[in-house]
Amino acid sequence: MGAFASNFVIHRANVDMRDMSASNPVDCMKYVVVTGGVLSGLGKGITASSIGVLLKSAGLRLTSVKIDPYLNSDAGTMSPFEHGEVFVLDDGGEVDLDLGNYERFLDVALTRENNITTGKVYANVIEKERRGDYLGKTVQVVPHITNEIQDWIERVAHVSADGSGETPDACVIELGGTVGDIESAPFIEALRQFQFRVGQDNVCFVHVSLVPVMGPVGEQKTKPTQHTVKELRGLGIIPDILVCRSEVPLEDETREKLAAFCHVGTDAVVSAHDVSNLYQIPISLYEQSVLSKVSEHLGFEVPDTLPMLEDWKEMADKVDRLEEEVHIAMVGKYTGLSDSYLSVIKALQHSAYAVDRKLVIDWIESTDLDPHYVTEKHDEAWDLLKAADGILVPGGFGNRGVEGKIAAANYARINNVPYLGVCLGLQIATIEFCRNVLGLENANSTEFDENTPNPAVVFMPEISKTHMGGTMRLGTKPTPFLVDDCKMKRLYGGAKHVDERHRHRYEVNPDLIERIEAEGLVYVGKDETGQRCEIMELENHPYYVGTQYHPEFKSRPNRPSPPFLGLLKAAVGQEI
Repeated sequence: MGAFASNFVIHRANVDMRDMSASNPVDCMKYVVVTGGVLSGLGKGITASSIGVLLKSAGLRLTSVKIDPYLNSDAGTMSPFEHGEVFVLDDGGEVDLDLGNYERFLDVALTRENNITTGKVYANVIEKERRGDYLGKTVQVVPHITNEIQDWIERVAHVSADGSGETPDACVIELGGTVGDIESAPFIEALRQFQFRVGQDNVCFVHVSLVPVMGPVGEQKTKPTQHTVKELRGLGIIPDILVCRSEVPLEDETREKLAAFCHVGTDAVVSAHDVSNLYQIPISLYEQSVLSKVSEHLGFEVPDTLPMLEDWKEMADKVDRLEEEVHIAMVGKYTGLSDSYLSVIKALQHSAYAVDRKLVIDWIESTDLDPHYVTEKHDEAWDLLKAADGILVPGGFGNRGVEGKIAAANYARINNVPYLGVCLGLQIATIEFCRNVLGLENANSTEFDENTPNPAVVFMPEISKTHMGGTMRLGTKPTPFLVDDCKMKRLYGGAKHVDERHRHRYEVNPDLIERIEAEGLVYVGKDETGQRCEIMELENHPYYVGTQYHPEFKSRPNRPSPPFLGLLKAAVGQEI
């Protein structure tokens, strides 16, 4: 592990930040509400997470809530093309990828209750109406839907998220979508009412907007932000801080103009310009006095020294200094959409930082590796794969590109190239081994071929075949190690078992395990029954590993996921 990462873990892990002060930093629950205007994709989630880092640095216990105004109950049935990655929580909640940002930045463990959707809210209200909870009243958006939203926020905000069991001091709330969307209207109204329920001195509103740069001289245009703030104020919410997204830092003239037309002080107009890496964002916000502004509004003292933020800055600066590259080939089916693999990317980055390398991901569309259907990018894809220092096959669903992934696993196995297979990646490696080592012709998963004569991967018997949402094997499950010593056990610090998050419907065929292991592909970790294969290792190979679970979901900047760290260590030639 790199020097910084090692020191960070030693000095900051499990530290109660309240030890820095003699008393509780706040007298009651505080809320920071982050909204967005003009268009989506401006970085509300990163802004919310970064403000959370500042609050945590000041000694507050944190939790977060993400509001998604869509009618789906959760993100579990959404296509990666539609919504990016589905992030999985300890309790099996399938949620928006922004909750992954919160967990990584704040080092917390959230629950499905921390993700509010329109679908969940309306389902709760309708259930109460059917029970007769409203005593015969006409059920309406106001007050019943808006009250349900407020009750939900207040309830979840008081649940510990940092493992201490202590009630949080502050809750950062992000409202998804864009102000003015019809879907957001009930939530905007609920948040307007909420400030009076909990006290205006206990709520700080942060609005993220766009300041485009136009014309040959690069003029910064304020009109989009003026309009979105006017609309937000018309709905009863007055922003306390404006975070203005722009390619370049805000000019003083722009800042003053926004302050004049948006009814905030110039010190409350914050520039969210492009930075060298996302870990510099909390530092940039701190240097623009965002922490001071929030503390002034919410009424808590900021300590004279902020050790956590100092360590964070050291990490961010280290990332900028890295020059020597390590190339990892990412073989997937959504390679044109990086958000589909966001947690995998972050886990690779965290591990690259720990081995002092600059990560380069070589994206390879798995269909281009398929030996049966040669595409125009076939040779280019294979050249990339062969030049990589390591190969990763992430999770996924459906049969498109499967043969290309199998070919990648075969190449890694026979050429001693470090390989990590996550979920589907473990299943792919098992199929390849059955075909080419066990000689089971046409071995496959029943997901891709229901009538395969040699099912290497099969549908899990307890999983529903009629309902999609929330029916997979989901959430944190224990995986005991079944061997005294192996690469994965060493990477996990010699633990007897690991607790990692799952999201799958298929598993290695239990009837083939004995034959597979006899040939050297060993499942060193299985579930508590000893039947379900969870961790795979190939004997006499530098690093050929697979996990049925998704270790990327618990990776942290200062605590990389062990399987990913092993891949990067093997890729750069470090001992595991």
